[in-house]
Amino acid sequence: MNFISPIATDLHPADASLDASIARATDALLTARKSDGHWCFELEADATIPAEYVLLGHFLGEEPNLDLEAKIGRYLRRIQGEHGGWPLFHGGAFNISATVKAYYALKMIGDDPDAPHMVRAREATLAYGGAERANVFTKIQLALFGQISWRAIPSMPVEMILLPRWFPIHLSKMSYWARTVLAPLLVLMALKPQGANPRGIGVSELFLPKGAPRPPKEKSHVKPGWAAFFGGLDVVLKGVDRAWPKGTRERAIAKVVDFTKERLNGEDGLGAIYPAMANAVMMFHTLGYKPDHPDYAIARLALAKLVVEKDDEAYCQPCVSPIWDTGLAAHAMIETGDPRAEAAAAEALRWLKPHQILDVEGDWAEARPGLRPGGWAFQYGNDHYPDTDDTAVVAMAMDRLKPKLADGATFDEPIKRALEWTEGMQSTNGGWGAFDADNTYHYLNNIPFADHGALLDPPTVDVSARCIGFLAQMGEPKDSPRMQAAIRYVEAEQMADGSWFGRWGVNYVYGTWSALCALNAAGVEPTAPSVRKGVAWLLSVQNPDGGWGEDADSYKLDYSGYEPAPSTASQTAWALLGLMAAGETDNPAVARGIAYLVAHQEEDGLWGQEHYTGGGFPRVFYLRYHGYPKYFPLWAMARYRNLKASNVKRVAWGV
Repeated sequence: MNFISPIATDLHPADASLDASIARATDALLTARKSDGHWCFELEADATIPAEYVLLGHFLGEEPNLDLEAKIGRYLRRIQGEHGGWPLFHGGAFNISATVKAYYALKMIGDDPDAPHMVRAREATLAYGGAERANVFTKIQLALFGQISWRAIPSMPVEMILLPRWFPIHLSKMSYWARTVLAPLLVLMALKPQGANPRGIGVSELFLPKGAPRPPKEKSHVKPGWAAFFGGLDVVLKGVDRAWPKGTRERAIAKVVDFTKERLNGEDGLGAIYPAMANAVMMFHTLGYKPDHPDYAIARLALAKLVVEKDDEAYCQPCVSPIWDTGLAAHAMIETGDPRAEAAAAEALRWLKPHQILDVEGDWAEARPGLRPGGWAFQYGNDHYPDTDDTAVVAMAMDRLKPKLADGATFDEPIKRALEWTEGMQSTNGGWGAFDADNTYHYLNNIPFADHGALLDPPTVDVSARCIGFLAQMGEPKDSPRMQAAIRYVEAEQMADGSWFGRWGVNYVYGTWSALCALNAAGVEPTAPSVRKGVAWLLSVQNPDGGWGEDADSYKLDYSGYEPAPSTASQTAWALLGLMAAGETDNPAVARGIAYLVAHQEEDGLWGQEHYTGGGFPRVFYLRYHGYPKYFPLWAMARYRNLKASNVKRVAWGV
């Protein structure tokens, strides 16, 4: 990517300038709170989720909300790329699946196929090889509207829900998101429904004519041997699809329905993520549930609550992030030392306390039976699926602030339960996955259904780093077997250039920030080779303007490394927090990064950022956390001020 960044001239921001910047950001973040004291910012994905939301309504045959559809249409048209299609992130390359869904949704809304933006999208799609090149989930959308045969979809028989856990292909061996998305989808794939589609809209024009030359396919993550094996298995499964005993199929469908109902989460929805929630609604609809049936109605309401509607535009979020936003914002507030900010953080932590999951043994218990629950989820409600990342962030914030609070002792038990659960979720390789322990059945990413390559939730450095930081902050000794295994895991995952891969944030900047914070918290000396290499890498990718930026295209199949991009507020903050954790507070590069944040603060006291710096699934799904450029820069500036004013230059906290 080519970009021009001016050289930063104010290398050492004056104390008064920095203080003013911190105060303005603090005021703005205080104003952004919800009425009960928590934070929840918008969470934006690509065109696929709002497009699917439009298609869902037409599948169900609902009376269309014309005003909402018009707003979604304006949103989709605005984010169309210069290449004619839709990207997976701001300014990204053409993506066939996002384009097919967005085009179909716009046509459903009523856009003329001969309108210039539709012509450009269609021509880009055909040049890529047509809609048949889309991924499995897009093909399922097309099959639901009769645009392709269900035989074009890789087979996943609903009867697999009846298999014992030791079977090589089993829902419990998949990630939480795959599990919740796939369960109701198994019913749809078994019953093969056709959407109501009241206006009879199709997209046959997105397919190349039979016999037309096709461009070469992109390189896949799938191993050739596994591909051949699972490809043969798919042929067998398609051959026996009609041969399953009726009673067995009915029993399997009933078990999926029970699985779904147990995890509906009320208004928060199945798995609290859009694809699973939408599949649950379509499953209930296909099984003959009426819209006023309690399960159907609550599942449909959960989807509606994900919609962000503004004056001119609207879109649908993939999920919501209140626990994550509130935990991270609380850390930023605490870092400022401002009594108003600390009071707000205390109120937020009191809001978080009852959201801890203490009584539900979620799906994670399959791998860790007997472990007491004690985690927090990402969303308002998702009791079956707490995650270690949120849990560590929230508990560390509680531990930091409780000595200053009159009621601080009330946080002792939540922290204790969180620590117990986090310790128990450590995987055998020393690291932590987000939602499950030892979810490392890598062969499953080779099944035809898993063309996105994200069927699993193995340990990752960024999540492990937060867990290490939590354990260290709570006094886990550096030489304990648990901590030694964790440190070995992180250091073994370091890339040759000194960076670390970031699974849940873009990308190597995010991973390296996380790892350096963890190593510092665990007591690894700043002079250690792993720390020195990480510092050197961060310094080497600083932009001329003093900030840091990284393009989401850095998620390459060959893990070949960082892709430069214009500086962003959130990535600059991550790099600064990582460098300070490694003892580099007095490095001129850190002063230049702080100067970048001060110079780019906007009139409202916050930072704007169109670029997507959050990760959903590498190479497949990215996220724009609207909160990231609001709390991370404040956190970094406040920490810099604290360390510069202190005789102690070591960061004392786990994150």
